[in-house]
Amino acid sequence: MTTRRLFLKLTTLTACLLSAGLSSTVLAADTIKVGVLHSLSGTMAISETSLKDMALFTIDEINAKGGVLGKKLEPVVVDPASNWPLFAEKARQLLTRDKVAVTFGCWTSVSRKSVLPVYEELNGLLFYPVQYEGEEMSPNVFYTGAAPNQQAIPAVEYLMSKDGGEAKRFFLLGTDYVYPRTTNKILRAFLKSKGVKDSDIEEVYTPFGHSDYQTIVGNIKKFSAGGKTAVISTINGDSNVPFYKELGNQGLKSTTTPVVAFSVGEEELKGIDTKPLVGHLAAWNYFMSVKNPVNTKWITDYKAWAKKKGMANADKLVTNDPMEATYVGIHMWAEAVKKAGTTDVNAVRKAMAGVSFNAPSGFTLKMDEKNHHLHKPVMIGEVRPDGQFSVVWKTKAPVRAQPWSPFIAGNDKKPDTPVKSK
Repeated sequence: MTTRRLFLKLTTLTACLLSAGLSSTVLAADTIKVGVLHSLSGTMAISETSLKDMALFTIDEINAKGGVLGKKLEPVVVDPASNWPLFAEKARQLLTRDKVAVTFGCWTSVSRKSVLPVYEELNGLLFYPVQYEGEEMSPNVFYTGAAPNQQAIPAVEYLMSKDGGEAKRFFLLGTDYVYPRTTNKILRAFLKSKGVKDSDIEEVYTPFGHSDYQTIVGNIKKFSAGGKTAVISTINGDSNVPFYKELGNQGLKSTTTPVVAFSVGEEELKGIDTKPLVGHLAAWNYFMSVKNPVNTKWITDYKAWAKKKGMANADKLVTNDPMEATYVGIHMWAEAVKKAGTTDVNAVRKAMAGVSFNAPSGFTLKMDEKNHHLHKPVMIGEVRPDGQFSVVWKTKAPVRAQPWSPFIAGNDKKPDTPVKSK
């Protein structure tokens, strides 16, 4: 009798829970989980927080149009806190505990390389939205940022041209990790192929979070006395703020010693008085200032979304290249899922080949059929007093990525299709 009464009570309780809204929880669970893996604290938060915001905006945009395969996308946001081993832990958590279908994340190459073995081991899918040094092509990563031939090489070619000031000497300044060191290895080989002597190339690295650039900027001034000099900056994160402030303090002007940055965009310039920096350069594949209807709508929609979310200074938010690459990557993944009819990684990987998207840059970007990289335009921008960039040079069409740089010996024998890292 007691057992029967207990059974009836449990049955009644279950029915009450269902009528009270448990069924909506079941429906809510019927979503596609999407990982967002960006540093929201630490030295890289200055650059990565906006990528998290852009990922959430894009997910909301897709959900407003019905989601993917009839399901809403559910973001799972984690903070690896600019801690490279923690990136790997959070990646494993996203794949094994949260069961995400895809991850959008990382900024630095050291964070990407930290998570890469996890995605390859568990057959996860990572979309990486930032320019990088190349020398990698994993079957588990789609690279929506630039390879060296889509940013670094064209930027130096521009500096050596008449329009770019005909630089003869080069000061390579970067944060001390894999992206700056490998990029500068490629640039050294490229400069040598153009007849630039070793004595006309200086190479200096600083740690993450470095803040005292007084001596280094002083050394740049001394080096530039030897002839027309350009600075190639691969400084990452919040160190850019004191570096640019010191340039202004010591009066290094773009007319005499131009700096071209590969990791400084509109977001990083927000915290700096840009007036002393007018004319210095950045090389990207998108700038907020480009004029076209797609870009105008994207910026307007993003600011409206931010205002609705109650974000601070929503009307003053900026967009930048890695944000555009994040936006493009999420939309391309969604398109590949629709094409494949499933979120299965192997099927989506195959479906990604040749997917295209009309991007805010004003170009139609295509995912290469073979090498997991986007075909991207290249743009050189000059800093304006308002912290925006005026585009002074750009390619006429998107450029196919060369993940294996021809300026590194042996790369001509590397395959043009993804291979797992060793």
